[in-house]
Amino acid sequence: LVFQAMFNVLIPDHAADAFSPPRSGPWGLWDTLLERLLGGLGRWDAEHFLFIAEHGYLLEHNCAFLPLFPLGLRLLAALLPCPVPLQPRSRLLLAAALLNALLAALAAAALLALGRAVLRRPSQAFLAALLFSLSPAGVFMAAAYSESAFAALAFGALWQLENGLLFALAAGARANGLVNAGFVLYSRVERFVLRLQGTAASPRELPVLWKQALGPVASAALACAGISLPFALFQYYAYVRFCEPGTDLAQSVPEALLQLARDKGYRVAGVGVDKPPWCSQRFPLVYSYIQDAYWNVGFLRYFELRQIPNFLLALPVTLLCSWAAWTYVSANPRHCLTLGLVRSKGEESGKARDGFCGPAAFVYVVHSTALLVFGFFCMHVQVLTRFLGSSSPILYWFSAHLLLEHEPLLWSTGTDNPASGKPPLGKSHSSCGKGTSDNPVVRLLLNWRSITPLSKSILGFFLGYWLLGLVLHCNFLPWT
Repeated sequence: LVFQAMFNVLIPDHAADAFSPPRSGPWGLWDTLLERLLGGLGRWDAEHFLFIAEHGYLLEHNCAFLPLFPLGLRLLAALLPCPVPLQPRSRLLLAAALLNALLAALAAAALLALGRAVLRRPSQAFLAALLFSLSPAGVFMAAAYSESAFAALAFGALWQLENGLLFALAAGARANGLVNAGFVLYSRVERFVLRLQGTAASPRELPVLWKQALGPVASAALACAGISLPFALFQYYAYVRFCEPGTDLAQSVPEALLQLARDKGYRVAGVGVDKPPWCSQRFPLVYSYIQDAYWNVGFLRYFELRQIPNFLLALPVTLLCSWAAWTYVSANPRHCLTLGLVRSKGEESGKARDGFCGPAAFVYVVHSTALLVFGFFCMHVQVLTRFLGSSSPILYWFSAHLLLEHEPLLWSTGTDNPASGKPPLGKSHSSCGKGTSDNPVVRLLLNWRSITPLSKSILGFFLGYWLLGLVLHCNFLPWT
């Protein structure tokens, strides 16, 4: 918050062709001061979230942003005690800063708990949580975006895998929350298949097995329906809002906003007689229509020479997550070929490998790789950093794995020995270089000159994108 305020004051805003709705009401001294201090958190897509929280879904292209986070902003802004007069947008901006600070902390805690459960290496889980606090997508975790809310809900849901409510709430924050239904499906299938292993079934018993399978199938179907419900309800709400007759809202829309809509070609709810094209589709999904019509999102549409700088922006996270997938498949070829549904002898004896390359991480690697492939070929590629940074723990787990495997300075930070079998170089923190901090990231930074090139590359990526994001995003300059 301090850095974005400083950069927001020192660097003039770029005149970006982005959504910038007219401000309502006269601005006072406190509004101006708050804009100076926190205005960097309200750039780019944050304008949509703040606008929705203040006015609702008046404009069609606002429907690309799901309602959970704007609802949270509106509720918190209404509950915040405010001893000075502030305009609604200023209250919402303050609410966004406070809410996302809390949600980012909760996301880090959920990632730590999830890492301990899946990796079974406390130091690796702890380092991953520390790296999350320095996420390359850090500016989006602080700004008025839904990334922090989604990360907290998604990581919490994965930690408490049977908690369908958290999965459903995540799908109400971001559309890619629907993909998390795959974790529930895989969990039910894995449980059923592993229960059948070791039992030889005769042909006469097949009907019994089919009956046994009906329970998990029905349970999985209900769980997926529940996860999809918030998204489906919002699509229905948008249909009623923009497609049904009798929703004339023109009288309640400020004239300045109507003028902006006329100038930019925005469709306003209840204004005009023509229905939007998506209303007559067999499955009228406003979300997919907006992505296509307003932002030209689709397969290979971003593969143009002028987008090379954006591909370069996405290169570090693309390489890191691709390397993570290759490392896991190379370490577990049989496990991957059998989709993790056939137990190895080590798993049966309770001696399964732990850490990033352990069997429990398989489904997370598949999820991360699927998001990477979809994002690279079908989305605006520069958003991959925040897309993966808020959706998957793999970016942080694999980075922590590499640091603990290949950085001698960290080989004596705890009881987790590197899987490579390399001996620890010291018996205490003090033997590993300058400083005695228990924070491994701080220790690496204090000994920057002596750490390996790989460690410098990983930390350079995290810290560089964290800082560049603050400088560029907060001043309407292009970023991820």
